[in-house]
Amino acid sequence: FHNWTGNRITCRDWFQLCLKEGLTVYRDHEFSADQRSRAVKRIAEVRALRTTQFPEDQGPLAHPVRPRRYREINNFYTATVYEKGSEVVRMIRTILGAETFRRGMDLYFERHDGEAATIEDFLKVFEDASGKDLSQFALWYHQAGTPHLAVTSRYDPAAKEFTVEIEQSVPPTPAESRKRLMHIPLAFGLVGKDGEDMVPGAIDGATVEDGVIHVRKRRHTVTFSGIASRPALSLNRGFSAPVTLSVERRPEDLFFLAGHDNDLFCRWQATNTLLTDALIAAYRTIRGGGRRPEFTDALTGMAGRIATDAGLEPAFRALALTLPGEADVARELGSDIDPDAILSARTALATAIADANRQSFGDLHAGLLDNGDFNPDAASAGRRALRNVLLDYLALLPGGAETASAHFRDAANMTDRAAALSVLVNRHGGSAEAAGALTAFEKAYTGDALVMDKWFQIQASAPGAATVDRVKALTAHPAFSMNNPNRVRSLIGTLANASQTGFHRADGEGYRFLAATIADIDGRNPQLAARLATAFRSWRSLEPGRQARAREALLAMQGAGTLSADLGDIVERTLA
Repeated sequence: FHNWTGNRITCRDWFQLCLKEGLTVYRDHEFSADQRSRAVKRIAEVRALRTTQFPEDQGPLAHPVRPRRYREINNFYTATVYEKGSEVVRMIRTILGAETFRRGMDLYFERHDGEAATIEDFLKVFEDASGKDLSQFALWYHQAGTPHLAVTSRYDPAAKEFTVEIEQSVPPTPAESRKRLMHIPLAFGLVGKDGEDMVPGAIDGATVEDGVIHVRKRRHTVTFSGIASRPALSLNRGFSAPVTLSVERRPEDLFFLAGHDNDLFCRWQATNTLLTDALIAAYRTIRGGGRRPEFTDALTGMAGRIATDAGLEPAFRALALTLPGEADVARELGSDIDPDAILSARTALATAIADANRQSFGDLHAGLLDNGDFNPDAASAGRRALRNVLLDYLALLPGGAETASAHFRDAANMTDRAAALSVLVNRHGGSAEAAGALTAFEKAYTGDALVMDKWFQIQASAPGAATVDRVKALTAHPAFSMNNPNRVRSLIGTLANASQTGFHRADGEGYRFLAATIADIDGRNPQLAARLATAFRSWRSLEPGRQARAREALLAMQGAGTLSADLGDIVERTLA
């Protein structure tokens, strides 16, 4: 893919970087979706986008898919250029339809093979192939920030009309306080009581084509007539646009969509929204110093039904049962964030789900055991994924360390072995079982550099304040070297990006350690130093104490001496 749309047709200049990277990522995603499960692949893509690119769009390092300026181009090999760049290409396909998109791609190869092209050249082939004006859509390349859609709806039973009101906004980003209105393709469905999509008699208020509302104005009032009963509104199907949504709807609609939406991405999204809302409520209870958080039987029961629903592929069930990560909850909270309280809320919800479903989870975990030869196909990978997610829940119950230890001992492949080790380290980090598994894993794979990277990574991603001290100690391990970029990323990078309560330790030691490490690396590998420094991008969203300590670490890094152009650019923009 990179050969055809990165080398044979290459970039005229660095400002066209997303032609190489975003387009290639999109083609890679589509190939993988065709080879495996399209729904599962899409959910995984969106989880990664929200974890890496959304925070970039919402912080001091925000930039358009096509940056307008740069100090050091190495700093623009980013999630925005790659992942959001891929999403922009996907939206073109959604707007034009599969057949017209293919004609446009064929025209791109025919017209520009052997040339150095621009984004304007890329958009022009689709305009020529379709006859459509993409000038407003082109803002996705030129305007930074994640658009937001606020949605309300109402049903008039007498008129048999369902009305949806949509308002778009794009929050300000560095150097861009005023934003222009975007063209947002919003795929949707009106799900009836039988779980099937309702077909309206007429639609008024916006251009609606092939199940997609084309949001182009600040406000749209879209009326669907001939709707016999109130539907559940399914929005952004397949994640048709990289936007955030706030939808005014009843909790029972989300539970209904979680069990019945025929768009599997939106079915997962409904489940994830319910879990996120529960985590935020628990977080606020914990921070308020009140009672222990409580969770409804409807929520814990939903998890049990998902786990045992044989009509859903195991890989989907594994994703639906995976709780939103600590960084996901932090992103939804937006400000005054206390990572310790998020971890407590997440552990409380996971324990409640495990306790309510201990019998069914245990039976399913045992039934998914596969002692045969390793098979890398999608079905086998899905069963392994589901079994390992169930293990993470079961490890929270009495005897959980022994359950995870047995899973580790019985593992016949690296996926299961590494998953069990991660569960032991995360759930029972100070136990004899965790220590024994770490020793056994290291002894078995000490000569395999890639597997040892995983060994370091698992320890650095563990939750809790002690993780910083563990990572410091591991820098003295014979297999660790600051001169090995992959090893640094697996240990230091994982601490900074995957251990929210480790890196954001309340006393600021995580910030000081990372800043000192970055300063040490900068002289030898400025690209690596700059990439590590992006972990500070969301420091302003923390509660005041952590915010002050993160700023101190950034200022200390800035004042430590002459920084490389790469690192200086990141630090300056992060502090600006």
